[in-house]
Amino acid sequence: MEAKKVSDSAVMIVQHMTQQDANLAGNVHGGVVMKLIDNTAGLVALRHSQRYCVTASLDRLDFHKPVYIGDMLRLMASINYVGRTSMEVGVRVEAENVFTGEVRHTASAYLTFVVLDEHGKPATAPPVRFESDEEKRRNCEATLRRENRLRERQNERNHACEAKKNQ
Repeated sequence: MEAKKVSDSAVMIVQHMTQQDANLAGNVHGGVVMKLIDNTAGLVALRHSQRYCVTASLDRLDFHKPVYIGDMLRLMASINYVGRTSMEVGVRVEAENVFTGEVRHTASAYLTFVVLDEHGKPATAPPVRFESDEEKRRNCEATLRRENRLRERQNERNHACEAKKNQ
């Protein structure tokens, strides 16, 4: 399998936020933003692997500033890491006030996707080629997040085994 460039699968989605996206406070509901993040990241995973992918985990989602009704939401997503069957996609969300031109960084997220074969089983993910210093930095940070996730999972298993022994 030939390695693909990060730019080959990067996606930018633009969405106008309307009243139907509002929460009780009159801002855009965080769940609406979360769904847009997952959909955008899923498109990157699909473009990279050219196979169906499922969201395996949301490693981190930080809301920095609110999104308002009338804002134009811009979601920019790209591959940060590729393993054997999984990949991490990073998403940056910006909101633009279309009347003033002010742009606010409103959210960031890291999602892990698993590539599926035609039987719904994990499949090999195509390798990725990191070219720019920024892409290499994001890959390094993604590798650290992956190591932390694996360590946390192992700790959870160890605690479950200890709890079972003590029953």
